[in-house]
Amino acid sequence: MLFTPSYCLMLAANFLMFFGFWMLVPVLPFYLAEVFAAEGTLIGIILSCYTVSALCIRPFSGYLIDMFARKPLYLVAYAVFTAIFAGYRFAGTLTLFAFFRVAHGLAFGTTSVGGSTIVIDILPTERRGEGLGYFGLTNNFAMSIGPMLGLMLHGSVSYDVIFAIAFVATFIGLVAAALVKTPPKPRVVREPLSFDRFILKKGLPAGLSLLLMSVPYGMTTNYVALYAEQMGLAVNTGLFFTFMAVGMAISRIFSGRLVDRGRLTQLIAWGMYVVLVCFALLAACRYIIVWNATACTLIFFATALLLGVGFGTMFPAYNTLFVNLAPNSKRGTATSTYLTSWDVGIGIGMLVGGYIAEVSSLSYGYLLGALLTLGSLIYYNKIVAPHFIKNKLR
Repeated sequence: MLFTPSYCLMLAANFLMFFGFWMLVPVLPFYLAEVFAAEGTLIGIILSCYTVSALCIRPFSGYLIDMFARKPLYLVAYAVFTAIFAGYRFAGTLTLFAFFRVAHGLAFGTTSVGGSTIVIDILPTERRGEGLGYFGLTNNFAMSIGPMLGLMLHGSVSYDVIFAIAFVATFIGLVAAALVKTPPKPRVVREPLSFDRFILKKGLPAGLSLLLMSVPYGMTTNYVALYAEQMGLAVNTGLFFTFMAVGMAISRIFSGRLVDRGRLTQLIAWGMYVVLVCFALLAACRYIIVWNATACTLIFFATALLLGVGFGTMFPAYNTLFVNLAPNSKRGTATSTYLTSWDVGIGIGMLVGGYIAEVSSLSYGYLLGALLTLGSLIYYNKIVAPHFIKNKLR
């Protein structure tokens, strides 16, 4: 049975965690600019502190989750993640705000690894791809609601109210997580510390391919509203996230099942082709709007939908790829390697996007994103897929 009570509680906990996160994503650049008078590059640096700290903690959290009881560590990290939403209220300086961003990233890095690993533990093996697909879908639903709500609230209520809503949502998620029943964890033999205890070496080729694609994804989630403003596109950019999440939801419905039927490597390649076209179209929007604003608007939102389809197809497949390269005793390490690769690229995307937005048009950032995706696709077909087929354990 797939939808057990514990699995449903994990779906709720994951949704509410990401809802709090996504609600602040499009709001924080405005918050830093309006409250602290920060400029583009500085905003990019401060926002990237979250991703960098999550990146730094992931390998260690993967190791700890493999070595010790997973649920207590997950709950402690979730509680810290929740508390920091209230902490933002008291960040009176940029330095203190940056400190909270670092702490938030550390908590998020541990919580996301712990949650994904616990879900793998409670899922039946024969339906793991499908279960991970639905689990990731909760993130997509949060992404469809959170940014739009955040931008809507930004124009009508104070930042304190927005932080409070994020706190309450994640607190409810913490309660749901506490009610999850996890299977007994087998006794783990303490192996000598080595590089492979923190980063899954067999997953490094796939990690590089994933990293290259996450750079333009990071630029999109953090700066797409700014890009629309640069172009003079008069639309509700919160809908971009909604269309993107709808695309992910559509693809998640079938992609997880296809992974379980052995189509893992093909799904990743298909998703890459779709994403490549999307970033090229986003780069071209700057020139299309000069020709026809209506056509630009249609392409802008169609691209959001297709980006969701492309990434939604790849996410459960990539997650399963990493897990299938690792023994059961290294599930946490495999998950942390997958998420670390993603976070590195998103952090780079934040920094690069902030710099490009300050000195030029973000269309050049999306052109760079298309080129990075093309490089990732070539590398995946030539190196990653054959490596996986040769080294997979299940």
